Amino acid sequence: MISKVACAALMGIDAFKVELEVDLSRSGMPCFTMVGLAEGAVKEAKERVFSALKNCGFKVPPARITVNLAPADVRKEGSAYDLPLAVGILCAMGVIPWDAAEGWYMAGELSLTGELKPVPGVLPLALAARAGQGRGIIVPMDNGREGAVVKDIPVIGATDLGQVVRMLLGEEAVEPAAVDIDTLWAERQTFLSDFAEVKGQEHAKRAIEIAAAGGHNLLFIGPPGSGKTMLAKRIPTVLPPLRFEEALEVTKIYSVAGQLPSGQALMVTRPFRTPHHTISDVGLIGGGRYPQPGETSLAHRGVLFLDEMPEFKKAVLEVLRQPLEDGEVTISRSLVSLRYPADIMLVAAMNPCPCGYLTDDTHPCTCSPLAVQRYRSRLSGPLLDRIDLQVEVPAVPYDDLKQTRGDIDSATMRARILAARDIQSTRYADQPITLNSELTGSALEDWCRLGETEHAFLKRAVETLGLSARAYVRILRIARTIADLDAADWIGPAHLAEAINYRSMDRQG
Repeated sequence: MISKVACAALMGIDAFKVELEVDLSRSGMPCFTMVGLAEGAVKEAKERVFSALKNCGFKVPPARITVNLAPADVRKEGSAYDLPLAVGILCAMGVIPWDAAEGWYMAGELSLTGELKPVPGVLPLALAARAGQGRGIIVPMDNGREGAVVKDIPVIGATDLGQVVRMLLGEEAVEPAAVDIDTLWAERQTFLSDFAEVKGQEHAKRAIEIAAAGGHNLLFIGPPGSGKTMLAKRIPTVLPPLRFEEALEVTKIYSVAGQLPSGQALMVTRPFRTPHHTISDVGLIGGGRYPQPGETSLAHRGVLFLDEMPEFKKAVLEVLRQPLEDGEVTISRSLVSLRYPADIMLVAAMNPCPCGYLTDDTHPCTCSPLAVQRYRSRLSGPLLDRIDLQVEVPAVPYDDLKQTRGDIDSATMRARILAARDIQSTRYADQPITLNSELTGSALEDWCRLGETEHAFLKRAVETLGLSARAYVRILRIARTIADLDAADWIGPAHLAEAINYRSMDRQG
């Protein structure tokens, strides 16, 4: 007898339907064969499933069991096929009528006792099931809330294989998992930190405000202890809240990567990722033998913070160039090419020299000019080209340290940032861009037009400071954001002057 059970396989952050077919024949020598490009944990499912069936009271007769995972030309991996395989065998045995399981999408790892354990990728599975007009999905109890974020399809969270069988036979009613989206939004993280706690560094705070308003990448350059990391960690407190579509996209990435926090149905705050400088290129952008999202994709719609940026391997930093340009990571393998979203705000910090005290008046620098040049050359020109704001963060003077609180708090900054983003949203409503950091080509010419006074001012600055063509474009983008923060229709000389001050590496080079 042949039975069919619906499940799903992951392709990037999306899922597609897989039909698990089981043929149970009592003729010939007993054996178990699985076909359909099953990898690793999928092949091992036989041992888990057979033990779970036995310990749940189901006796599998001696038979030739052939399992096919269709489409057969796409690789399947992971332990999520345990539950559909067990149900497929029971349907082939006649324990469960074939029509009882028809239309249900299933995923779940089985323990040897039949207990269902959580698996990654349930949110994409629920979306695929809804798109395929399935009756619903059956997943482990711990994955129920995650799947229930998808509306218009019932999500059954089961504790063990026995409960799934009783539900399909109509012997036990199981209430679908439910999630109140409004309650989830109300439970958004209350930030424990605030920019008011940062004493001094008003220039750096202003740079953060501009970067967050226009979606610009940002580099802090300053001596140890000047507050670079402290400033960066407070950036999420001023970023606009996630929209539901963005939250769903971020949650899919964390679900596929198996990093969705236990019991959390939806990622409702923007990610802030801080990988260590020893990370590999695969760890940063994703990939591997069985491709997974990297830190860049896990920071999608949020902040990727690289502390002590020159300490990262140069080859690792260079792989960021394509994601920063395209907003996505492309991973190509011999059998498959995957794309992971990577629309990030890159924030980096570095010392001005190997010892860190080149720009600090209170500590002598011990580095030779050659050592300083070698240190800074770890960041290539094409990578620096993608970082709009390069800001010097000097050591904090004592008069600032003795203050009780800083002059600017996160709420004030966030209000100005939201107002500037609203202006950009209106301006680019019919454009393929959303933020000033994406301005290029004709859009740059249209929205960053300068008058004769502004052109004369910028020409003097370019000639005096020896700025490059790429610096010219970055200055226009930054000036456009500064004008938006001032609610100005067009860029003025003051906006250009401030923008030039945020190109520290250009002015030094």
